[in-house]
Formats: sequence, C-alpha cells, structure tokens
Amino acid sequence: MNPLLSMYRLRKQFGQRQLFDIDALVVCTASAYALTGLNGSGKSTLLKILAGLEKADIGEACFHGHRIELHPYPQEMRNAIVYVHQHPVMFSTSVADNIGYGLARRGFCKRDIEHLVAEAIDWADIAHLLKSNPLTLSGGEKQRVALARAKVLKPELLLLDEPTASLDGAAREQVISLISDLTAAGGSVMMATHDRDLIRLRGVQRLKLQDGRLQARQNRIRVA
Repeated sequence: MNPLLSMYRLRKQFGQRQLFDIDALVVCTASAYALTGLNGSGKSTLLKILAGLEKADIGEACFHGHRIELHPYPQEMRNAIVYVHQHPVMFSTSVADNIGYGLARRGFCKRDIEHLVAEAIDWADIAHLLKSNPLTLSGGEKQRVALARAKVLKPELLLLDEPTASLDGAAREQVISLISDLTAAGGSVMMATHDRDLIRLRGVQRLKLQDGRLQARQNRIRVA
C-alpha cells in the first residue's frame, strides 16, 4: 500500500511537559489504524495535529509522496482529511443541513448536496432522525450524524475520536461495519479508541502511544 501521509520527528510539548516524541508516523492508503493508550497519553492531540487543528514541531511531512509544510495547513489536506470529535457539534438547523454543511462550504450545488446527503443518510441508517431537532439528539445519534457528515465529503483520511464511546447495541455494531466500508472504498481511517472490538477488527493496525512513543502492536482479529 502507498503512503498517504507521513510525518517524521513529530514532537508536541505543553509548557515544560513533552507529550510525545514520535520518530515516524506513516498512514497508508485504504488502511485502518486504532490509536490506543492511556487517558492523557496524547491520542486526541495527535489526531488534531493530523487534522491541522493543533500545532506541533515536525521535522518533515509528506502528503501523497510530496513534501509539504503544515503551517499554515495546506488546502489540499483540508479537503482530504476530516476529523470527527468525540462529542460532535450540531447546528440548530436540521439533520440534513448538518450532514450537508461541508458540501455547501465547498460550493456544491443544491441538487448535488441533496443527492449526496440522501446517500449518506441511507449509509448511516438515520432517516428516522430527519424530523428531529439536531440539538436534542442523544450522544449516539449525534455521533452517527457526524459520521454521515464526514463520510459525505469522501475523505481520503477520516480521523475519529472514540467513535463508539456514546454507542451501544446495534448502533455500535453499525459504526464498526461503517469503518470497514470506508476502507473497502479506498479511504483510510485512524481512530483513537479503547473499544476492543474496533482494535481487533480485521485489517486494523494497532498503534499504541506509551511514554511519549508510538509503537505498532499485533492484534487478535475480530471478523466484522
């Protein structure tokens, strides 16, 4: 598999505290990664750095094999990388408008937005939420809307912060299968998670943040 995003000598510090010092991080195309580690180890911060939401000291970075500068964050990466927060923000418009928000910001015409949003609603199985006030949705419902909002943009790299933390039962299993669908379609996923079923999902590479270092781990496989 080809490298999609590579970063070398990646360091993050808060005051006198060094959160992590990573020699190399390579994200390949059509690949899934489970980022694990203790609370406070820097998982969410690392995702935000990859998404351009947090600054860090980086010796070298490459996107699609071309060397890039991350400050300011390149537009080509803004278009290709989508971050989904553990507690997604909903706008007080409608569920459909929330899903189509990114498309509208990118200048898509109304007809295309409606078509793509309809596909995303079907993909995430949330048609029953369309008449609901987005601000009154449960945590799990907001997470599913946020995943549809991210998926509709067809990201090359989807960054998920604890995607199943607010879910249980069938909704949780559905999100696990959606992640498999994304990689099957050629996208890449990196998720910060404690969910053992996600970590052990077939084809998922486990990356553990421990003592400021990033370590690759072998997984026991769970078939979705």
